[in-house]
Amino acid sequence: MKKLVSIAMAALLVAVAGCSGGGQSSAPAGTTDSAASGEKVTLTYALWDKNQMPAMEEMAKKFNEKNPNVDIKIELTPNKQYWTKMEAAATGGTLPDIFWINGPRIIKYADNDMLLPITDQIKADGIDLNNYPKALVDLYTYDGQNYALPKDFDTIGLWYNKKLFDDAKVPYPDETWDWNKLKEVAKQLTDEKKGVWGIAAPPYGQDGFYNTILQNGGYIISEDKKTSGYDKPETIEGLKFWTDLINEKASPTAAQLSETEATQLFESGKIAMMYNGSWMASAFHKNEYTKDKVDVTYLPKGKENTSVIHGLGNVISANTKHPKEAWDFVKFLGSKEGAEILAKSGAAIPAFNGTQDTWMQSMPNFHLKIFIDQAAVAKPYPISKDTAKWAKLETELMTKAWAGQMSVEDASKELAQKMNEMLSQE
Repeated sequence: MKKLVSIAMAALLVAVAGCSGGGQSSAPAGTTDSAASGEKVTLTYALWDKNQMPAMEEMAKKFNEKNPNVDIKIELTPNKQYWTKMEAAATGGTLPDIFWINGPRIIKYADNDMLLPITDQIKADGIDLNNYPKALVDLYTYDGQNYALPKDFDTIGLWYNKKLFDDAKVPYPDETWDWNKLKEVAKQLTDEKKGVWGIAAPPYGQDGFYNTILQNGGYIISEDKKTSGYDKPETIEGLKFWTDLINEKASPTAAQLSETEATQLFESGKIAMMYNGSWMASAFHKNEYTKDKVDVTYLPKGKENTSVIHGLGNVISANTKHPKEAWDFVKFLGSKEGAEILAKSGAAIPAFNGTQDTWMQSMPNFHLKIFIDQAAVAKPYPISKDTAKWAKLETELMTKAWAGQMSVEDASKELAQKMNEMLSQE
């Protein structure tokens, strides 16, 4: 097993985790042991989304009101630099006390003793994991241990520009649409002279081809995490759905989408439709152009009615000096009260069941219920022990296929071969 840290550091982290005594809290509900004892504690909390900062700051404030001796120092790092920073901190033994984690990283960090298991704490405090989507609880469970309380979840919808549909006198997309209908309307709405395309087809996984692969009966990685599905005919067909849109000029080219992101084109009225996540609702709601001119509906159906679901978790560093206080904060973040704060902000769909209605009501101009509905038929985000390795290769090869530098078939088969080699070494 390859460790992120030296043997000495790993041993130290394990010792620290072991000294936590399971992290059980003897303080009254809503308060920490330090609050009761008067000890001053500062906990660092790392995240990457500035849109969620106001909600996170409010949660920290609420927690501090109940625990006046515990200060929460929030560290915001843009997503592009976040994991580089976390890797360096993991190697140096300086990870934040609490931090956001996603599916692709959970096994790697848990397997390398970077995270504090919280199974004992969950049992001791009577946390009901049925309050969260099972797919997310399972996502953050490794080797029989829980490592995170789910924070939020996201699914994918078909966002569309109502004004462009109205101008073309075309009915809005709805739950009856399938792939053929999408392609037909995308071509109909494309106006090359005006620089308007019917749809954007960037080489994105979660908010793109993962969904069409799954809808077509293909898969990205097998359930046992040992085999790639990229060489399967169903997977290749799910990928070609997107490159066909580019080849038929219903979408900007790969080069154009690399120069200007699909979201920017959509926000400027140059794209009629795009697949994107529930996480975009807040940004579109605040944007002067999109807040009144766009809406969202269900993904067009393939052979199966499904999509991909993902979500973030709050984890505790194994080398935190305050495991009990860190757990109490994570517990608050994952509580109904914490979820309601996140829901009201509109920044993300809270994972705590029963609070999603508040999120939907925060932006009534969009039909956000579709994201909740799609969660019921969605399949988990594909991960393995070291997702980042094959995900990087996935991006490289799919980018080449989208640009026409190699065929989709060749890119897929090469990805499957190399991915299988990587998986065999995990």
